[in-house]
Amino acid sequence: MTPRGETGPTGGALLVGGTSSDAGKSLVVAGLCRALARSGVRVAPFKAQNMSNNSVVTPDGGEIGRAQALQAFACGLEPSTRFNPVLLKPGSDRRSHVVLRGQPAGDVGARDYVAWRSRLRRVVVEELDSLRRDFDVVICEGAGSVAEINLRDGDIANMGLAQAARLPVLLVTDIDRGGSLAHLFGTTAVLGDEDQALIAGFVINKFRGDRSILEPGLEQLRGLTGRPTLGVIPYSDELWLDAEDSLAAPVGRRIGPRSDSGAGGAGRLRVAAIRLPRISNSTDVEALACEPGVDVTWVDDPGSVAAADLVVLPGTRATVADLAWLRERGLAAALTARAERGGPVVAVCGGFQMLARAIDDPVESGRGRVDGLGLFDLTIEFGADKTLRQATGTGPGGEAIHGYEIHHGRVGESAEDTWITDDELGGEGARRGPVRGTHWHGLLACDEFRRSLLAEVAAESGRSDFVVAPDTDFAAARRRQVDLMADLVETHLDLDAVTDLIAHGPTFSTSLIRHHLEPYRPRA
Repeated sequence: MTPRGETGPTGGALLVGGTSSDAGKSLVVAGLCRALARSGVRVAPFKAQNMSNNSVVTPDGGEIGRAQALQAFACGLEPSTRFNPVLLKPGSDRRSHVVLRGQPAGDVGARDYVAWRSRLRRVVVEELDSLRRDFDVVICEGAGSVAEINLRDGDIANMGLAQAARLPVLLVTDIDRGGSLAHLFGTTAVLGDEDQALIAGFVINKFRGDRSILEPGLEQLRGLTGRPTLGVIPYSDELWLDAEDSLAAPVGRRIGPRSDSGAGGAGRLRVAAIRLPRISNSTDVEALACEPGVDVTWVDDPGSVAAADLVVLPGTRATVADLAWLRERGLAAALTARAERGGPVVAVCGGFQMLARAIDDPVESGRGRVDGLGLFDLTIEFGADKTLRQATGTGPGGEAIHGYEIHHGRVGESAEDTWITDDELGGEGARRGPVRGTHWHGLLACDEFRRSLLAEVAAESGRSDFVVAPDTDFAAARRRQVDLMADLVETHLDLDAVTDLIAHGPTFSTSLIRHHLEPYRPRA
């Protein structure tokens, strides 16, 4: 890798774009970051604009997308708001909450967003320039597809960013969905000449089977576009942690490693995670799925809520709206019946708020006071100020715990026992028998706490045949995931070609692109 300073006044950079959402951009970025960091390169991740309700709190009290936190981890860095300066958190199909440099900046609709463009573009370019001054390499991740040409004029995350910073672009596609060669060709062809000039190569993700069968297609693709395929990354069912996109949490999907064969031959514990329409921080349940013998599945029906040994009600970006959805689907009644018969429930953040006696929300939904499910005798009050903080404390058994909070709603009146102890605030959350709730995200990632909880749940649900594994290490599982990503990148990506792009930038000319693609453009 060319050291910083030999490529100009700033470090080298590369943009990993996609032909669609969930194409594998985050995986490729994390893998590249880890591979470069393992070779001694000072590397940082960057996503100019992310749209996701899966987020984390940085050490300085800001909020960024979860994928950028994982990518920072791959680099050996603490998460920072520098890595994701613009985060959009959709609360509906039409409006999103804007987080700018880690802090709330207001809500916008699709049309309103036009007025934000110049401000956000300036922030994004400043942050990327700053990172390139401080690191040898910055690996940028695009957003969705780079070919959203109706949004090109205001783009700050894909080709707009690549043009502003003169970044070479690797275009990633998910071949598991089918049509990948057409996606790569069409995505390149639909771009304008100046944007095409930055597309430096292609990456096929999630390939299964014999690569020799794919090779003729790759050769034809190179003939049509003038671009090489720099990597064919095989499908791996071992990669499942920290999935950021909501597409990764479909109803009926079992979460967890495919190789799980149970805890020492004992029975299995069934966990139903309710797939809310506006779910946030869906990754909270992944720590449960790391445990041998624990089956975690996304559900949206009352029968699954009744049958499970444990139900998890996760966070949401729209507490009141998703509470109404629970009632419409019969899930609210199923949760109430479950609690009445002593069935274990764990509710997190927005899910915890739904279990209150009443919710007063003039902020997020504008609905004012609405009835909650009443499983806890407490009230939730929404305020304009947003709680963003990392937290430490003690679990019910005296174990050290840690987590983070991201919410507008706060507990008002409460007649409930608290569930955990917060070092800063004292008692936190609520517990009534087998029903537990907390505002803390990340709590289930604490190994000793999680083991104790699962043992209690097994007893409460009458599952004496389930034995908690004594040695599951969730942090180690996450490390193995990013190392596997790096191994896949090192083995199946042409790293020499990629590092050359990082060092020297894009090399294609518009005349070459025009030569290859002009015959396929539509005629007037």
